[in-house]
Amino acid sequence: MKARKVKGLDPDGPLVENMRRVIVVRVDELFGFMPDALDPDKVEELHDMRIAAKRLRYLLELSEPLFGTSAKKAAKTVKGLQDILGEIHDCDELMPLVDSYVGGLRAEDAGAVVQSSPVGAKDLDPALVKAAPNRTRYRGLELLMVHARARRDLLHGRFVEHWHELEERGFRDELEQALQPPDTETAEG
Repeated sequence: MKARKVKGLDPDGPLVENMRRVIVVRVDELFGFMPDALDPDKVEELHDMRIAAKRLRYLLELSEPLFGTSAKKAAKTVKGLQDILGEIHDCDELMPLVDSYVGGLRAEDAGAVVQSSPVGAKDLDPALVKAAPNRTRYRGLELLMVHARARRDLLHGRFVEHWHELEERGFRDELEQALQPPDTETAEG
């Protein structure tokens, strides 16, 4: 996912203003994946949202000297989103790999079964599947797929629930408030 361009940066301007502009664009980028990311079938959008969360988190961590502990707190919240989206992405990456591997095993087994078939046979004797060299591997791989699918479903449910909690507490407002420099009078007094 390509990051959105940040307009209006002033190389001679104050760092705090430039950083604020960059972070506001990254916040918009993160929220731009809603409501698509609430759909468990939107794999690419979920992955791109994870990348957007990572970018935003790093900027918030870097800007702590500018914006104080509110930026640190916001970065921690965004890291929580990034983590759960990362776990979902891990499942999304694992399942096609296992499917592809199982497909290869099946093709290899089909070839072995055909080779063990008598020459000139009009049909395949079902008992010949015992010649499939990988027949004992499928169960474990199928269980791995069940686990990965169930885990992904559970994680996505947790993500949706967490996102709704963040919305209810005014997460976007929290992020925008985190972009205010700490009150120097309060910090000194």
